[in-house]
Amino acid sequence: MPTRRQFVTALGAAAVGASGANQRSHSPLPTPLFGGMRASRDLTAAARIRPIGVQLYTVRGLMQRDLDGTLAQVARIGFTEVEFAGYFNRTPEQVRAILGRNRLAGPSAHIPIELLETDWPRTLANAQIMGHRYLVVAWTPQERRRTLDDWRRIGDLFSHTGEAASREGITFAYHNHDYEFVPLEGQVPFDVLLETSDPAHVKVEMDLYWIRKGGKDPLAYFERWPGRFPMVHVKDMTADGRMVDVGAGAIDWRAIFARRGQAGIRHYFVEHDDPPDPMASIAVSYRYLSRLRV
Repeated sequence: MPTRRQFVTALGAAAVGASGANQRSHSPLPTPLFGGMRASRDLTAAARIRPIGVQLYTVRGLMQRDLDGTLAQVARIGFTEVEFAGYFNRTPEQVRAILGRNRLAGPSAHIPIELLETDWPRTLANAQIMGHRYLVVAWTPQERRRTLDDWRRIGDLFSHTGEAASREGITFAYHNHDYEFVPLEGQVPFDVLLETSDPAHVKVEMDLYWIRKGGKDPLAYFERWPGRFPMVHVKDMTADGRMVDVGAGAIDWRAIFARRGQAGIRHYFVEHDDPPDPMASIAVSYRYLSRLRV
């Protein structure tokens, strides 16, 4: 399997190739019953977590072989939302039609940082076709993040492109790993990024495994930057740091999701970077989350 960086870099090239499709406006896909704004509010005690989605990077090998069949399986498990990491040599129109047949919404997509500088208008146009409400940079190349000034430049870039996205009704966000929490020049790069970028135009999709792997507490970030985390990646971690299916690890999901209103969470995407059986993995994680009461 390619690494996430290799995968994201490849999907950037594919996105440019697929973006020659027509860019007329489309009405949005049906919103899941518990999706959208409802999920952003604090719910009553013992409420279920909704909507439950999946980051399709988890099933990327299956998607490459059979995109239609994989999305159908994802829907049968019970997921109502999917987050893309490339369109697998299909046009946005083709992929959106498959989503519609399976009653799936695609509110978000991961994109490589290079598209912000080389093809942002067309990327936004493709997002409109797909019905995406969020575009997320999923990886920062190491050569672009060697100093704190590098991170400040990234923050400025995100603010500029995020403002352009906002004008099109799309929210720009950044997805963390653990390297953003390794101290650099006496500071935490993730903090510098959040401080530098405009909170009105740059949100965060917090990966709840990687922030724990980086030694930080997501609740502290929810408190410091309330409302800035409209999406989360839900993946579990054992006491010794291994990535496992949701519910099989040591992360206290009730404590985290009890603060969903403060964080601003609207979408929950299950993910596992390299599971032995991807479809079985997302099914186990879905079953756990669908039964969770917070």
